[in-house]
Amino acid sequence: MTNLYFMENAVEAALENAAAHLGGPFGAVVVKDGTVIGTGTNRVTSLNDPTAHAEIQAIRAACLHLQDFQLSGCEIYTSCEPCPMCFGAIYWARPKAVYFACTKEDAAAAGFDDQFIYEQLSLPLEQRSIEMRQVKMDEALMPFKLWEKSFSKIDY
Repeated sequence: MTNLYFMENAVEAALENAAAHLGGPFGAVVVKDGTVIGTGTNRVTSLNDPTAHAEIQAIRAACLHLQDFQLSGCEIYTSCEPCPMCFGAIYWARPKAVYFACTKEDAAAAGFDDQFIYEQLSLPLEQRSIEMRQVKMDEALMPFKLWEKSFSKIDY
């Protein structure tokens, strides 16, 4: 199997999803050792879930298949360059590679523009378009302190 074969799988999933009006025109597959172990399509509008992007759905399916929270040794093929949320999820999942077909500029031209999120990330809290403020409290660090002392924690 080649990169082109797996990319065709991701793009076909995006086409089918767009044709069925189940969400945005995005598809992704996770591959391990030459086998697709997770497929995802954008289901934001059909599930009323802003996190239901194709890459997230494919990562969830692959992790369930592997019974692991990381995608070590896996590759992700996605019909479009990942958005900031998916980018973060991909890094947490730790695959060995990501391949994409369309660029974020292609997505923006179709009405899916994430540039404002990249811009918001670089702004100080008080300048962001959504109010974000720290609420300080003495007990806030207690979960971290408990975690640090735990002998059964699983680092990720």
